[in-house]
Amino acid sequence: MTEEKTPVLEIRGLKISFKQYEKGFQQTDLEVIRELDVKVPEGEIVAVVGSSGSGKSLLAHAVLGILPYNASVSGEILYDGEPLTEKRLKKLRGDEIALIPQSTAYLDPLMKTGVQIRKGKNDAASKEKLRRIFREYELKPEVEEQYPFELSGGMTRRIMNATALMGNPRLVIADEPTPGLHISAAKRAMEHFRELADMGAGVLLITHDLELAVETADRIAVFYAGSTIEEAVAGAFRSCETLYHPYSRALWRAMPGNGFVPIPGTQPYAKDMPEGCPFGPRCEKFTEKCRNAVPWKQTKQGRVRCICAEDA
Repeated sequence: MTEEKTPVLEIRGLKISFKQYEKGFQQTDLEVIRELDVKVPEGEIVAVVGSSGSGKSLLAHAVLGILPYNASVSGEILYDGEPLTEKRLKKLRGDEIALIPQSTAYLDPLMKTGVQIRKGKNDAASKEKLRRIFREYELKPEVEEQYPFELSGGMTRRIMNATALMGNPRLVIADEPTPGLHISAAKRAMEHFRELADMGAGVLLITHDLELAVETADRIAVFYAGSTIEEAVAGAFRSCETLYHPYSRALWRAMPGNGFVPIPGTQPYAKDMPEGCPFGPRCEKFTEKCRNAVPWKQTKQGRVRCICAEDA
């Protein structure tokens, strides 16, 4: 039996709600994340997949402590087995913990790209490392002297991905790092994340691209309507038969290579969340038991939250 790797990041029962005003000054709490669980061991890439609005990016923002002022967070966020407090975050963020954000607006429009990636360092070693990274991402040397507004969308995305390679992070959180990239550039970006993981870092890859995740990640966690519903080794997503949750199977069938088959219905809005399994209203196997709390169940490939999961 192989020894389980140490989790760099572990999230247990994460809940996120936002205070909103309704009918004048009346406040309500809108719970958008109900039950998120994910574990990122050192040396592994854990991909988080799911449709828009499932809570993927909020997960990244919660870990890094950059949620809006009206957000409330509960549950556990552990880094190296210890709570990731605000004090620890200030020391780790940007150094041991690196974020590759989804929005290119994170780049300073008034600062040249080279200086931003080097984080102000002008020593010879930092400059040489930047040149090497540019070659890997097929960026010309003159890009270093350009401002973000002078770059194309694809170039800006590559610049943002390069920031994680400049340091020596133990945890990389990549929030949708491939939109706008040509497929070859997207695969190279994934290869760089693989290199970081092989060097010992834990990589939390938040993506809508299940195909790239299957090719690169070690494990995949499926989010739906603010909950983790299945977590399995990446190889399980190469076949519908090795997945246990109906939504995971629907994601597999929706991949271009598997027929691109949609399912009826839409993901529920936070205010209209059903009792029990959030996928219940769209599930062909729905029973009254699905209205109750759905505990984790171990599977041959990982674990799943589904009362009707067969052969788990």
